[in-house]
Amino acid sequence: MHSDTIQIDKSTYLALYKRLLKARLIEEKMLILLRQGKISKWFSGIGQEAIAVGVTSAMKDDEYILPMHRNLGVFTTRKIPLHRLFKQWQGKAGGFTKGRDRSFHFGTQDYKIIGMISHLGPQMGVANGIALAQKLKGSNRVTTVFTGEGGTSEGDFHEALNIASVWQLPVVFCIENNGYGLSTPSSEQFFIEDLAERGKAYGIDSYIIDGNDLAEVYEKMTYIFEEVRERPKPVLVEFKTFRQRGHEEASGTKYVPDELMNYWKEKDPVDSFQRFLKEKEIADDAQLEAVKDNFKKEIDEHLKIAFDEPEIESSAEKELQDVFAVYHHKSQRLHGHSLKEMRLVDAVSEGLKLSMRKYHDMVIMGQDIAEYGGVFKITEGFLEEFGRDRIRNTPICESGVIEAAMGLSICGIKSVVEMQFGDFVSSGFNPIVNYLAKVHYRWGQKADVVIRMPCGAGVGAGPFHSQTNEAWFTKTPGLKVVYPAFPEDAKGLLCAAIEDPNPILFFEHKALYRSLKADVNTDYFTTEIGKAKLVSSGEKISIITYGLGVHWALDHIDEFDDNTFDILDLRTLKPLDYEAILKTTKKTGKVLILQEDSAYGGVASEISAWLTENAFEFLDAPIKRVSSLDTPIPFAGNLEAEYLANKRLKQAIIDLLNY
Repeated sequence: MHSDTIQIDKSTYLALYKRLLKARLIEEKMLILLRQGKISKWFSGIGQEAIAVGVTSAMKDDEYILPMHRNLGVFTTRKIPLHRLFKQWQGKAGGFTKGRDRSFHFGTQDYKIIGMISHLGPQMGVANGIALAQKLKGSNRVTTVFTGEGGTSEGDFHEALNIASVWQLPVVFCIENNGYGLSTPSSEQFFIEDLAERGKAYGIDSYIIDGNDLAEVYEKMTYIFEEVRERPKPVLVEFKTFRQRGHEEASGTKYVPDELMNYWKEKDPVDSFQRFLKEKEIADDAQLEAVKDNFKKEIDEHLKIAFDEPEIESSAEKELQDVFAVYHHKSQRLHGHSLKEMRLVDAVSEGLKLSMRKYHDMVIMGQDIAEYGGVFKITEGFLEEFGRDRIRNTPICESGVIEAAMGLSICGIKSVVEMQFGDFVSSGFNPIVNYLAKVHYRWGQKADVVIRMPCGAGVGAGPFHSQTNEAWFTKTPGLKVVYPAFPEDAKGLLCAAIEDPNPILFFEHKALYRSLKADVNTDYFTTEIGKAKLVSSGEKISIITYGLGVHWALDHIDEFDDNTFDILDLRTLKPLDYEAILKTTKKTGKVLILQEDSAYGGVASEISAWLTENAFEFLDAPIKRVSSLDTPIPFAGNLEAEYLANKRLKQAIIDLLNY
């Protein structure tokens, strides 16, 4: 690294010092307020402020940065008004999360800062997505993301480095190695001396910088950023540093040996830089003291603004409104009446293809989806039409890919992620339920991501390729869950899901892919999410179901008298169409809820409970749930047949009719 080519003038040194001191003085004030009970929590970065200040100062203001909860200097260097930060920490409406999250768990597009979540790891994959968006746009912009030495042990870290390396993304990974993960020393966390070695293992240029030397941080990071802008590539930087406070104030620092603490206090970045400025005759004591006095006045003034704002007020209605980004479905007018017989697999492919043509920067990501066309051949031929930038084969990194999709959304790019099998989503569970699902409620950022989920039994694929795991996600506020049963619905609902700016799990039953055919309009059209469809009309019993269950129910129609079944295909599981559920219940008075999933905690349980609370007076019999066995899904054909709910459906119908 030839960082000696970077020239820093006296005015820049003084500006860097002011940014460093401002962060330190706010930290010290927050510790006083914490003891006074005026803020609830504080994660101190005292001792390592030079990293956040130096890195942010070396970046352009329109480049995204993803800090951690000790990187106050990122926020102040980007010149966020202090009163907004203070309101955020007090849970006031004038903060960034409307009191819904604390500390630095927020983002702001105005300042190009994307805050962390407590699970730490996902933000590195999100940074990859932002960097990918910048690369696709040809913006020559770099993305920077922070983590601590402890976070480098998480799988997300390794997935992120691998993806960044394979895709040559313009992202800089900054590791603040302060020697301890809470109280656990580095010697008990990894068996290498320098974490920079981890970058080299992925073919990533890696550097070690003294994180307590502000001049060195700024100088070397300026060089690194210029290199990445000119030749997009990932870089890993390990900053050697130390935090002089506990993980949070309640933790204390008793686990730190006195000699180690004293060593790092001698290297305090604020004190060291003050000495440097005086030695170089850039500033004297009087000037430095004047800077401090001005900042203290500014801090007190902005604290008063924050304290004067009343406590936040809200209502259940307001809170519920912000769980999802606003989306109003618009019926798509079909320009022609061209119908074509399609299998469900063809309808999904058509929906994807037409959406890719509609949204010219939309990206599809997944394992083997490019030349190979995916294991179910749904994206076969897409590479030739849309190119490798938009049809992206991925490493086997479910978590990292979903996080990258979130990063694309932050930059305004829609994406679809294909799980090779829906079962494998467990490897990407965390970013779905903790990042995508909560991000709009927390700070108003949409997660414009569709995750396709080939799922379901009936094909003899055993316990790792046959699950229908929709209940994992219907429990989580902020996610929409769609589950079509017919080709026309598969196409229309998929197009609608891609239009919708919210995170959507889109379930596609593998057993229906090639066994089911129907006429489908060849034009682009959407089907409204959240609306059930009556596929059979009767008077005696309501079967409420979805997915393969719809076809199980239809198969039994001829075995009973005409006009027996009202069969309601839910199509969407979150949100549920309670109006349609209530309507069919009132009509027949007898309800059977059918699902392929096992019973406990499933969609059928939720519907049954809702009907008991809201439609009890309309029921002429107990609600009947028919589900698969409470076991993993077996492989052998006769065992699978015994497992599935269809085995018990006919008898359940007879029992309910005879009640």
